[in-house]
Amino acid sequence: MGPLHGVRVVEMAGLGPGPFCAMLLADMGADVVRVHRPSQVPPPDAGPSVDVLARGRRSVALDLKHPRGRELLLALVDRADALVEGYRPGVMERLGAGPDVCLGRNPRLVYGRMTGWGQDGPYAATAGHDINYLALSGVLGQLRRPGGVPLPPMNLLADFGGGGLVLAFGLVCALFEARSSGQGQVIDAAMVDGAAQLMTMQFGWERQGRYDPDHPGTSYIDMGSHFYDVYETADGRFVSFGAIEPQFYAVLLERLGLADDPAFADQMDRSRWPELKERIAAVVRTRTRDEWTALLQGSDACFAPVLTMHEAPTHPHNAARGTFVEVEGIVQPAPAPRLSRTPAAIQRPPAQPGQHTDEVLRDWLGLDEAALTSLRDEEAIV
Repeated sequence: MGPLHGVRVVEMAGLGPGPFCAMLLADMGADVVRVHRPSQVPPPDAGPSVDVLARGRRSVALDLKHPRGRELLLALVDRADALVEGYRPGVMERLGAGPDVCLGRNPRLVYGRMTGWGQDGPYAATAGHDINYLALSGVLGQLRRPGGVPLPPMNLLADFGGGGLVLAFGLVCALFEARSSGQGQVIDAAMVDGAAQLMTMQFGWERQGRYDPDHPGTSYIDMGSHFYDVYETADGRFVSFGAIEPQFYAVLLERLGLADDPAFADQMDRSRWPELKERIAAVVRTRTRDEWTALLQGSDACFAPVLTMHEAPTHPHNAARGTFVEVEGIVQPAPAPRLSRTPAAIQRPPAQPGQHTDEVLRDWLGLDEAALTSLRDEEAIV
């Protein structure tokens, strides 16, 4: 059983960072129930869900516009340790399930709110996506090569790194505190805040003169150097080098056949980086990705081949560690991190919306068949 075994969480089903946060909690053993709208319930012949971001949780379908549907939600909240929602500010209040109502009924509840801009501020009521939060936080402007346009890394940084991960951390912190205080609290997790937090090191490095934010793509950590970059191989694939430390840089040069070239002697001579980058690129283009892998893997050259999503699960290192698993025929990342005594696990495959409505209402609320039939007849549940 995972470290969060026994923790009950209500998740208001949404997209991206909220579900990712709930997935992390479920992987660690929490009993997470997703609340879907009746309109999201698929037809009976839809087959199993393949949305792996929904793994590990049960799903109920409640009509929150129906008085009995709203009361069922609040009854679940009464028995929960935490709630996760990712709506715009004010939506949960209009549904009659805002923090004041929920904590008034369940003072120990940890109420997690996931938004892009936060619960307040000039942008709070406006729409946005990962790319916008990266832009406003100062992150996106740094993600480019000299003369190039900013290139967002899919929706990984704000949605999942600065959003879902940060909210999960906040929830666990608040759950830990509630054990001693007996009091819950509200967590305002904004993706713009979390994305900015990911840049903490760079803000410190700027003050130290180690990073120039006005010239992105020119430092040794953002692919400005010849020893920290991605290079194309003879077969049109790519390899990555990250040999920052002198001893690792020496290994890389030796494996590339450049150890005796005086041009590479001063690793930190920034004036020569563009020229040295071109020379390494020419060397790398002489062999295929797999040939470079055979030559460099197992060394301290700080090397890795650039793999596709289809290649990564079968790479020997990932396979040995079980970094990816297959559940119900779907290959997906395994739970992380790894705990020695109470390991995480995928508790169940992803559920279709509403798949466990009866089961959860029996389990959490103790409703009998007559009560469930009445709720179905009134279309308060699906």
